[in-house]
Amino acid sequence: MAPNGKPFESVWDYPRPPALDEVDWRIRVLHNGVLIADAPSAIRVLETSQPPAYYLDPQFVNPDLLVPSDHGSFCEWKVMASYASIAAGEDGSVVESAAWSYRSPTNRFARITGYWAFYAQSLDECYVDDERVVANPGSFYGGWMTAQVTGPVKGAPGTLHW
Repeated sequence: MAPNGKPFESVWDYPRPPALDEVDWRIRVLHNGVLIADAPSAIRVLETSQPPAYYLDPQFVNPDLLVPSDHGSFCEWKVMASYASIAAGEDGSVVESAAWSYRSPTNRFARITGYWAFYAQSLDECYVDDERVVANPGSFYGGWMTAQVTGPVKGAPGTLHW
């Protein structure tokens, strides 16, 4: 067991194509001291070589803090992602394209339609239960590293060819 009480998981045991994994773990996202999301559960996307990305039901995300972004990206499994910037804090600062969602994913990923995921690389604090996560290395993948997740993981410089 990992220090967080969860069984160890190697990212190299995650499947390809990715799998969805529903967890009853509390997920929180904060920036500039402002609570952006607080969900009692999440859906993890588990994909070979990457730490899990956590997708949150929009009812647990503060929509007033999401600012639609023109940014988009393509995933070979889920198709087109839409992005939102985060406007949190009294200083009026905005974190560009810090959250993403799939409005019309493939049937395999229909369960996460409209759910939000967040880049821990861009935001001040992201938690799984009471454990503060470490961001996936690099800026391409939005995975969250926790004590039970082992690597090496894709995303750091020199790993994109894996």
